[in-house]
Amino acid sequence: MPSSTPYTIKDRGFWRIVAGLLLASLFIFAALYTVQPLLPVFVDEFDVTVATASLSISLTVIGLIIGLVLLGFLSDRYGRTLSIKFSLLFAAFPFFLIPFFDSFELLLLFRLIQGFALAGVPAAAIAYMAEEIDRRHVGFAMGLYIASNALGGLIGRVVTGFITDHSSWETTFNILGISGVVLFGAVFFLLPASRRFTSDDLLLSDDLKGFLVHLKNPLLLSIFGFGIILQLSFTGIWTFMPFHLQNPPFNLSLQELSMLYFAYGFGVVGSPIAGNLAIRFGLDRIRFIAILTLSLGAFLTIFSSFAVIAIGLCLNCLGFFIAHSLTATTVSQKAMHHKGSASSLYLVAYYVGVAAGSSLLSPIWTNFGWIGIVAFASLLPIFYLFVTIFMFPTNKKEAFL
Repeated sequence: MPSSTPYTIKDRGFWRIVAGLLLASLFIFAALYTVQPLLPVFVDEFDVTVATASLSISLTVIGLIIGLVLLGFLSDRYGRTLSIKFSLLFAAFPFFLIPFFDSFELLLLFRLIQGFALAGVPAAAIAYMAEEIDRRHVGFAMGLYIASNALGGLIGRVVTGFITDHSSWETTFNILGISGVVLFGAVFFLLPASRRFTSDDLLLSDDLKGFLVHLKNPLLLSIFGFGIILQLSFTGIWTFMPFHLQNPPFNLSLQELSMLYFAYGFGVVGSPIAGNLAIRFGLDRIRFIAILTLSLGAFLTIFSSFAVIAIGLCLNCLGFFIAHSLTATTVSQKAMHHKGSASSLYLVAYYVGVAAGSSLLSPIWTNFGWIGIVAFASLLPIFYLFVTIFMFPTNKKEAFL
């Protein structure tokens, strides 16, 4: 068993972990979501439907989901830092290759492959923090990591919109590829080696049994379910928002649309303070309020006032990232073994929500427009929230909410 003392907030190693994961996360989530503001561009340039264009997100997420499962196994065997570091390097290459081809089908293929490579960071990061950082401070570190998720998504979307509006999406991809290689070098030297990692030398079949144990745990299942619901609601709003706001009466340009992604700044702020709020007022209570805030923000985007829409998007981001940060923390606390696998299962559920929010909501958009998207995104989290409360009505020690 590892005997090294876990890092506390006073240790240099703690901040090296935080800085390394922050840089890695910035690139991973910028790369994942960079195409979201480009969907209207892809519709026009490649002459594809909205549903087809959205596959550039959902197929990437499918690749990421596959990677989470497989790379989660590998990180349990060969270590967390190896998975994190090389994820950056291999995820950068598709950005250099995609601009050479005029086929949208090949773009989708490269995005699928890229999604698999991107999975190395999220598959290992949560378990890495849980192993290496003192339990008293892991919530704070987790909040900073989730904040960097939000910041990476913000940077990817805003920079993509700005550069594409002034140059081209191909230029954006080349810049992202170079950034990935540079950040790989930084993270390679910055991230400290694992001191408390114990290699899992079980057979693959035994690892699969570990997955099944988590899937038989009703509490963990409810948490995984929330991963799907939260992201399904959130991604649905942000995927179809550009199509809504580029139409009358708003008629926003790509650069103007990209500015709305600064609402993610509320997620950047909200995630780090979520842990402190949970300690002071109770995790369940803060998560409950965060989910209501997420739904309220989605609902406000139904109005025709641009100011109200902007406020709604800010609340939507704030509620989502606080709820996500606290839910991810719950997984690492409740899983007593195979923590890497448990974290991977939560993230699989989380990204199933991304894929569903990107593509499966297209029929709602086609048939009911923005009103349908908003109704779905605002009501679903509240519905699941109360279903979960009734699932665990009495056992407060085991209840998720």
